Amino acid sequence: MTSAEPAETNGKAGERPLSSAILSIQSHVVYGHVGNSAAVFALQRLGREVWPIHTVQFSNHTGYGGWRGRVFAAGDIDECAAGLAERGVLGGCAGLLSGYIGSPDIGAAILRAASQARAANAQAIYCCDPVLGDRGRGFYVQDGVADFMRERAVPAATIVTPNHFELEALTGAEARTLGAARKALAKLHAAGPRIILVTSVELDDTPPQSLDLLASGGGAIWRLRTPKAPVAVNGAGDVIAALFLHHWLERRDAAAALARAASAVYGLVAATQAAGSRELALIAAQDQLVNPSRLFAPERV
Repeated sequence: MTSAEPAETNGKAGERPLSSAILSIQSHVVYGHVGNSAAVFALQRLGREVWPIHTVQFSNHTGYGGWRGRVFAAGDIDECAAGLAERGVLGGCAGLLSGYIGSPDIGAAILRAASQARAANAQAIYCCDPVLGDRGRGFYVQDGVADFMRERAVPAATIVTPNHFELEALTGAEARTLGAARKALAKLHAAGPRIILVTSVELDDTPPQSLDLLASGGGAIWRLRTPKAPVAVNGAGDVIAALFLHHWLERRDAAAALARAASAVYGLVAATQAAGSRELALIAAQDQLVNPSRLFAPERV
């Protein structure tokens, strides 16, 4: 999918375009904030209409070691997307957001939904968070998912939001220096996406107690640096993908979207750490989504 200029508004100053909803197809947990349980509220708090379709419903994040619930079939996603089409509302979809997928079949259903959204609104874009794994853990997806992301999802996306590990996995190239990261970004752009956000970046010049984020688009690369949280927080990656999509749709500016999304997530993570929790303090610290307490500015590199 490709994006175009923003849709026309209804003529009232300050109002969003008529096509402004985000269709979010992700996992859902009852307890905690990951997948749709993170992205939906974050987007709604910013005034964005969200249409969630769940790929799973679990009691909690699987990182706890035990959980209950069920994985939905690809046909369940198709049914929900078909229902939206029958209601005639897909023309109001500005973009589709996807995160963790349990199997290539689920991924294929997401791409079918993206095609339906674009058929109804040619300006609708697809933002893919290509969840595959992380440094220190390696891959944690089923066989076939990495190939699906590389061969089908990434080429279909306007925006992709991999972490550092996933950037290397998708491009087959190490990115340990800024120069190497630049080459990996160029390779990923060549596969299709116009805009790339890379999270959890640790290059050779990244200080030990810091993390970098990179945003690439329009021939420019931007780096933003924040302090590194002492422990991982569930859901931070899901929220930043959603916020980056929202702010990019608002401004069509990768640097501005990077600054707003990263500052908000830093505020959420800091509040979570202060509370001594591993579950994102999304509700308690929700004001960080609208007015981050600390603003970080990206630099062009």
